[in-house]
Amino acid sequence: MRSELIFGAMIHVSNRFLLTGLASQGTRKFHRPNTRIQDTINDLFLRFSQSSPIERFNTSHNGQPQLRYAP
Repeated sequence: MRSELIFGAMIHVSNRFLLTGLASQGTRKFHRPNTRIQDTINDLFLRFSQSSPIERFNTSHNGQPQLRYAP
């Protein structure tokens, strides 16, 4: 069920608004023609539950965490 996939993805992305934003961006990028959008979303949530989708954006090139401050 999708709710189980969502709760699994919330392990790595604790902010639900960030999770929906990542899911919508990922759906636009990974959706293949002639497939159901629901299947694409379920696949994304499964991927999010297995690894952190924002982990690579929070590290710099040398592997150290990169701090970003909002103005």
